[in-house]
Amino acid sequence: MNTKSKKKYSIKDLEKGMGKRTISGFLNSWRKGLGMSQNDFSKLLGISRSNLCDIEKKRKGVSPERAAKFAKILGYSVNILIEMAIEEQLALIGLKYKVILEPAA
Repeated sequence: MNTKSKKKYSIKDLEKGMGKRTISGFLNSWRKGLGMSQNDFSKLLGISRSNLCDIEKKRKGVSPERAAKFAKILGYSVNILIEMAIEEQLALIGLKYKVILEPAA
């Protein structure tokens, strides 16, 4: 049986099936994927458990600076987490924008 698919999936395709990408959703999924409690994951990120809970429940946003810090701790793309953080902040005030970061020259 051939399990290799030649179809390439875009962010739009993934969002269709999984919902809009958000930093709160990302952190929640990453934590659960590691099988960690909020307490343990918050210690890894260097924040309080209540702060992590507020972020995961979208009661608090994440600054681009903090998103970059989280990305480095988790070994994930700094650009992607900063994009998600900014998009989520914009969505909270009713602005629907797609953010794409490019390195400065």
